[in-house]
Amino acid sequence: MSDREFTGADDLSLPKATVQKIITEILQPSPGVTFAKDARDLLIDCCVEFITLISSEANEIAEKEAKKTIATEHIDKALRELGFPEYVQEVLTSAGEHKEALKTREKKTNKMDQSGLSEAELLRQQEELFKSATEKYNQGPT
Repeated sequence: MSDREFTGADDLSLPKATVQKIITEILQPSPGVTFAKDARDLLIDCCVEFITLISSEANEIAEKEAKKTIATEHIDKALRELGFPEYVQEVLTSAGEHKEALKTREKKTNKMDQSGLSEAELLRQQEELFKSATEKYNQGPT
């Protein structure tokens, strides 16, 4: 798959506020120096192109390996094959940090867990509701 196969490339973008925040955090505040909006927009276009290039190459690598999911190792190989080996270590470090953050992230609780009732009690209540609904349905219109 070529990175040029995307017909709606104009639809692809990154949030301007997020990119601006990254720019602000990376650049040291200097009096009288600003980052022009058109420069920010150009940077966004470059980022989208870079992401498209890397993901397309990683997709080709995954397809050659008969994989249906692009994994971290495919990104690693894509970066190396496209001539960006200097990014690999930082990308792998970030991926590891993200994976660890996901492990420690607070798990969402579902309604069953929040109810405080046992599964057997919830099942009994459900059966009662079904029985009640069936009786109302069989009574017909009132």
